[in-house]
Amino acid sequence: MIFIKKIGIVLAVLLVFLSGCSTTDNSKDSPEKKTEKASSVLEQDWERIAANAKGSSVNIYMWGGDEGINRYIDEWVAPNLKEEYGVIVKRYPMDATEFINKLLSEKKADKASGEMDVIWVNGENFKTAKEKGLLLGSFTEKLPNFKQYVDGDSPTVKYDFGYPTEGYEAPWGKVQFVFSYDSTKISEPPTSIAELEEWVKQNPGKFTYPAPPDFTGSAFIRHILNETSPDYTQYLEKFDESLITKDAEKMWNVLNRIEPYLWQEGKSYPQSVAQLDQLYKNGEVWMTMGYDEAGASNLIASGEFPKSTKTFVLEKGTLSNTHFLTVPYNSPNPSGALVLINYLLSPEAQLKKMDLQYWGENTSLAVDKLPEKNQAELKKIDRGSATLAEEELAKHRIPEIGADYVQLLERGWMDHVANK
Repeated sequence: MIFIKKIGIVLAVLLVFLSGCSTTDNSKDSPEKKTEKASSVLEQDWERIAANAKGSSVNIYMWGGDEGINRYIDEWVAPNLKEEYGVIVKRYPMDATEFINKLLSEKKADKASGEMDVIWVNGENFKTAKEKGLLLGSFTEKLPNFKQYVDGDSPTVKYDFGYPTEGYEAPWGKVQFVFSYDSTKISEPPTSIAELEEWVKQNPGKFTYPAPPDFTGSAFIRHILNETSPDYTQYLEKFDESLITKDAEKMWNVLNRIEPYLWQEGKSYPQSVAQLDQLYKNGEVWMTMGYDEAGASNLIASGEFPKSTKTFVLEKGTLSNTHFLTVPYNSPNPSGALVLINYLLSPEAQLKKMDLQYWGENTSLAVDKLPEKNQAELKKIDRGSATLAEEELAKHRIPEIGADYVQLLERGWMDHVANK
């Protein structure tokens, strides 16, 4: 009996020892295996990638401030991807700056496996992520739908705010900045920044804009730069801080002149376009704005904006850009990430995204590459009563300036406007 007990004790000790060895080995080897998995996905063919993704969950981190976009992911993309590929989509709302900072922290801590599989980025956030080594690598040529339906040579695909994408991100959609207004309160909207300044002064408290570095607020001040600069195209070239000094001073002057006439006399600003939209819904301001030419139509359809809402662009143009999807360097499911992105570039997903029931934004696919059936479907899409005609929008599109200039202006706004 004593002998049996002793054997039991020895076996128990041995099991604990082996268990401890196993735990130690796993903790040591696991990061390497996960890192190898993330990087090796770029060496696999599509059939292998799709097979590896089947039955897995993929986490997409994205801005969550638009209910239509959220519904598009939750109610249409998720069930369809699960049915076609056996991949479960989990959406996590988070601003781009937050998940870039999260990735920076994980990189610093040498965290080989994170939580994010797909992130929605563009502009300076993409530039930061790419330069800091936060991304998986060049993956777009792995995607069948990218190769078949996207114009990879287009400047709007090859460059993101003037920064080369090099296949590190895939184009999800195209948007153009528009201003929205209540036509029962504004009969003739301004057509220039000079006219807007006069309107703001004549209607104190009825206009404001989100505080930069909010994406929409940052874009608004760049429209002023476009009109106060004699040569806006110079900012599409290589970064040169000396170029912008004089033009930026004119821009700060405009912003400071209108500040006392803004909502709450410019003593506070909305922190996001969602907050600005809420002020518009409440009737506190008579205008709102944003990177979504069909956004107002969408909000009219959902009953959030008054039916009297219309949109306008400035005569000298409004900014247009492409937004992208990419994969972090430490994605726990890179195969699932690529399957999701590829699906979001399918004609079916892109056309459904244009539906006002969900998003209403323009497609990132090259229309002439689409099958005739899809081209015919695209022409039938009703983009809503407040959406300007494509010809009108196209005539007034202007490109984004380099991300370095954007960051400089966002920092400058704090010094020259907010803290002045």
